[in-house]
Amino acid sequence: MPTTFITGGTVVSATGRTAADILVDGERIAALLEPGSTVLGTDLARTADTVIDATGKYVVPGGIDAHTHMSMPFGGTTASDDFETGTRAAAWGGTTTIIDFAVQKFGERLQDSLATWHEMAAGQCAIDYGFHQIVGDVNDASLQALRGLPDEGITSYKLFMAYPGVFYSDDAQILRAMQTGASTGLMTMMHAENGPAIDVLVGQLLEQGKTDPYYHGIARAWQLEEEATHRAIMLADLTGAPLYVVHVSAKQAVAQVASARDRGRNVFGETCPQYLYLSLEEQLGAPGFEGAKWVCSTPLRSRAEHHQDHMWQALRTNDIQMVATDHCPFCMKGQKDMGVGDFSKIPNGIGSVEHRMDLMYQGVVEGRISLERWVEITSTTPARMFGLYGRKGVLAPGADADVVIYDPNGHTSIGLGKTHHMNMDHSAWEGFEIDGHVDTVLSRGKVVVDAGEYLGRKGDGRFVRRDPCQYLI
Repeated sequence: MPTTFITGGTVVSATGRTAADILVDGERIAALLEPGSTVLGTDLARTADTVIDATGKYVVPGGIDAHTHMSMPFGGTTASDDFETGTRAAAWGGTTTIIDFAVQKFGERLQDSLATWHEMAAGQCAIDYGFHQIVGDVNDASLQALRGLPDEGITSYKLFMAYPGVFYSDDAQILRAMQTGASTGLMTMMHAENGPAIDVLVGQLLEQGKTDPYYHGIARAWQLEEEATHRAIMLADLTGAPLYVVHVSAKQAVAQVASARDRGRNVFGETCPQYLYLSLEEQLGAPGFEGAKWVCSTPLRSRAEHHQDHMWQALRTNDIQMVATDHCPFCMKGQKDMGVGDFSKIPNGIGSVEHRMDLMYQGVVEGRISLERWVEITSTTPARMFGLYGRKGVLAPGADADVVIYDPNGHTSIGLGKTHHMNMDHSAWEGFEIDGHVDTVLSRGKVVVDAGEYLGRKGDGRFVRRDPCQYLI
């Protein structure tokens, strides 16, 4: 098998950093070596098939984005990135594995929804991928099907406390699903917002003529996120189900997660770059219909109330364990503009899969998180949380050679015509400047991005079967 030798870099893990060379044999890491050492007297810098000079750069495990929605049907349209375009963009940004969501619609067999997502993704992905299962119709047949998910390499499923009439599950359905999940070793993932109450507020705001994108954030008030988060935690506590709360955006919801963890419960929280950098006032409140670019759920929160600073703090203290994107992009023309005159009709979603690693590295530059914590929240913890650790999320002998060479002296300008490869007609991150750069990306030993050139192809990625959560208390 072909060998690759990465030399001169600083290898960074979740627990430290060291000067080391890496030998890749085929698709896997064969060894980490002291700089300048030989293997059985062989100078690898001279004999390896490919030599990559990482001098002055960080060598880190490939990013794992555990929350994406490629080709997601929502709000009368479909996410603009499919598995080909979305995973190619992910690779450009240093993400080498995604975990997407198979979507069961109401009235559909859960097994059929999973088969549909396998068909959409097979042969299309530039990087490796796995699935969570969305359960949009909790009934006896769906609960029985849940028990078979681990045999399919799927060890997590998602419920919604929001979107009545679409994905919504009531408390009785959630209780039954959690009971099944707890007995089967599945992780319950939860979209925690009080959907029926949100619908009342949406109707009232529209009746008052408050139709701009800004009011999307007003209707989805933080109290409704905190309340739903608390309710989900109590149901998980009752059933013994491990709980993973997706896209936490409100500091009050963080407090609920932190309180449960302080009581020794297996409750975990995820946040996204938009809740660290963007705000209700600046983005959703942009003039005219411009704010539609940033309509997502949970919504952007008020900077005046310091939600963003609190999210960074929660990442430092491990009250929030990891950062995903909830990548679900829609174009402004023909998709987001469906909501002109009625914010409730704007498809909910932001495109970020390409930029997560960069945006979180900027947190290192600004002193908000450490270099090691950057690796932990973008790669190592996602691997442990979703049963991939050992294969993914670590640079160690036997692991998949998913490797990112990151230049701290480089620079990345985000925006259309710059570093934007997602299938969108705008960038939610237009104008952001990053004091670092993804130079080289290897996916299972193959160089897919190097020196500003894309070298991968669709079909390079494979479906990865996952083990149960490796992060339980």
